[in-house]
Amino acid sequence: MQRKWINSPYTFALGMFAMMVPSQAFSTFYSFFYVEKLGLGIGLATLARTIFLIWDAVNNPLFGHWSDRTNTRLGRRRPWIFGAMPLFMLTFIMVFSPPGGLSQHGLFAWFLTALILFEAVSTVLWVNYGALFPELYHGDRLRAKASAIQQSYQVVALLIGSALTPIIFNALNFSTMSIIYAFVFCISMLMCMLYVQERREYSVGEPLKLGAAFKETMKNKKFWLFNISNSFAQTVNGLVSSIIPFYAKYVLKIEAPQVTILMAAVFVSVIPLVFVWYWICRRMDGVKVWRLSLAVYAVSVLPLWFGFNLVSGVAAGIAVGFGLAGFLVTPAMVSGRIIDEDAEKTGLRREGIYTAVAGFITRSSGLISALAFLIVGLIFGYESGDKPGPNPEMTFRVLISIVPFCLLLVSIIISLLTRFEFTTNRKGDLAHGEETHPQL
Repeated sequence: MQRKWINSPYTFALGMFAMMVPSQAFSTFYSFFYVEKLGLGIGLATLARTIFLIWDAVNNPLFGHWSDRTNTRLGRRRPWIFGAMPLFMLTFIMVFSPPGGLSQHGLFAWFLTALILFEAVSTVLWVNYGALFPELYHGDRLRAKASAIQQSYQVVALLIGSALTPIIFNALNFSTMSIIYAFVFCISMLMCMLYVQERREYSVGEPLKLGAAFKETMKNKKFWLFNISNSFAQTVNGLVSSIIPFYAKYVLKIEAPQVTILMAAVFVSVIPLVFVWYWICRRMDGVKVWRLSLAVYAVSVLPLWFGFNLVSGVAAGIAVGFGLAGFLVTPAMVSGRIIDEDAEKTGLRREGIYTAVAGFITRSSGLISALAFLIVGLIFGYESGDKPGPNPEMTFRVLISIVPFCLLLVSIIISLLTRFEFTTNRKGDLAHGEETHPQL
């Protein structure tokens, strides 16, 4: 094992790629699969998401707290990731492999069970992988570089999970697609974890008990406003991705194979644009550039309203790519500072519970997205693929443009409600970071 690849952002980013390929396929196509293909009513689909969110509210902080209290020769985070890998593969396959001939209530029961199991295992992975980032990379500038590399890998995964997925399930089926992606995840995540070396000094000290840890986290106003703001922006990520197949069918009126071209327009454009945002990050304070990215993202979704064919949809997709790239790169700098400041105050590195609670807040975006789908569907009469209502075109034109714009306005307003002033180093050109990661 070559020393230069230990904790390299290039190998660490493989974890992001590993999780995002199946996660993006899930978030983009699970509604389309269950509602449009299998005929599950959107009311039952929304109910399943609501039940899950209640469960998620419990397991997210618990997994983060347990991760912070773990102390093994492999580290705090790696044992959890290795243990969750096979379960993630199995539950992802379960989501897209329901038995045939199920009734509405049987389909709902399968969907709810698969959703709870898949999301619980996903939480373990995301909490522990996310907690490694602020531990391995310190300072605004170093985190911006590492984040840009990580998001480049993520965009490739988004492209595969969104644009390649329709080709695979049209050529094969949804179940076979899930098996293929499960093994892509396994190979990539294993390569990532073999090159991660946790900092032993971060496991030193008596961890806070659950009540004290949660109370300390609850008191952090910066943390809550930052993540609530991000949750509305995160809703846009999931909403736009999940609505694109409907948008292509009912608004752009293009064939299923052309959906891949539309997806590619959004995600391929993001790859070079994340480095444009990194260049901006080098010249602005982390908080300011994060707020700027939210404003740019809000403007970028508006051209989707005017789409009417493949060409106009592709042009609008490229515009969205610029806003999405900014939101992918910039939050890591602010969240890292919040965790660093907490470590100075408590004397403990608590990336796990912060990442977990942040994950729960941003995961609420799934419920916001589902409620938006339900409300707009009710207004325009869309129920499912079997009952699209009198005006499905307007349903999905509103869902992909107007609703995201309004959500991002809320995100911007919340981001301005407090002054994010930090006592920790802002630019963070730390010698340790530069020496440890010469690839940067």
